[in-house]
Amino acid sequence: MSMKKLLITGANGQLGRELQTILAAGHAPIGPIDGSWADCDVVATDVDELDITDTQAVMDFVSAGGFDAIVNCAAATNVDGCETNHEFAQRLNAEAPANLARAAAAIDAVLVHVSTDYVLAGDDPMPQAEDAACAPNTAYGATKLAGEQAVAELCPKYFIVRTAWLYGTEGKNFVRTMVNLGKSHDRITVVCDQHGSPTFAGDLAWEILALLNTQGYGIYHCTANGATTWDVFARRIMANAGLSCEVVPVTTEEYSQQNPTAAPRPAWSILDNKHLRDTIGDHMPSWDVALDEFMATTTL
Repeated sequence: MSMKKLLITGANGQLGRELQTILAAGHAPIGPIDGSWADCDVVATDVDELDITDTQAVMDFVSAGGFDAIVNCAAATNVDGCETNHEFAQRLNAEAPANLARAAAAIDAVLVHVSTDYVLAGDDPMPQAEDAACAPNTAYGATKLAGEQAVAELCPKYFIVRTAWLYGTEGKNFVRTMVNLGKSHDRITVVCDQHGSPTFAGDLAWEILALLNTQGYGIYHCTANGATTWDVFARRIMANAGLSCEVVPVTTEEYSQQNPTAAPRPAWSILDNKHLRDTIGDHMPSWDVALDEFMATTTL
């Protein structure tokens, strides 16, 4: 499939920026992107250029743009904030994807909607494939699931790509937070009983572009391979950054006692990239290899 025009929404976020970076460079750490992207006209928007919660504005912008594909990287991702401002989360995580789905369908464009492990219950230690039952237990997860359902219902040509524990070169993320804390603290406490797969946004962006060169529409899981816990992740970040800050493990229960207003976090966020393996191939590296390369090549 030759893409002539691509719209990125939420372009100032971690994934949006990585998408723009690899489209401009022609490659990601995983490897080169398909040559069909070389002449693609990329339109990168965030809320200042296009408010995707505005139904008419989205329809007008997309129909005038004549896009072949849309990648929606916009979301309300502050898990605690979604609990306290449910209306905002509903607008950005559920209604906005519905707007994009309708607009994409109207011009026969492909929509990639980025979603999250939080649509699942997060209580099963086994890696979860795409057919796992959805059972969100946070406002964030519930609104993201509503967005998925709207996309699947309203747009025939859709990819829903779920990821987890995402970090990138810019924006707020766990890696940057740990480095900053490590520079200013001798010791910090980090949760030790939540499991997941830290995922570099540039690797996710590469797989999204690869999916867009197919017509294998549906739901995909896309995280780094292997799994760890937040405290082990934090220790590897400190080691990579050459910081001597001690990482002290605490349980979720202990953390919740110290932070009683925090929304619940999944104990198990490990996704199985089964649909990728069965179609274009799972090219995602292991989380530790990706992190080491990211920190060796990124100024934090």
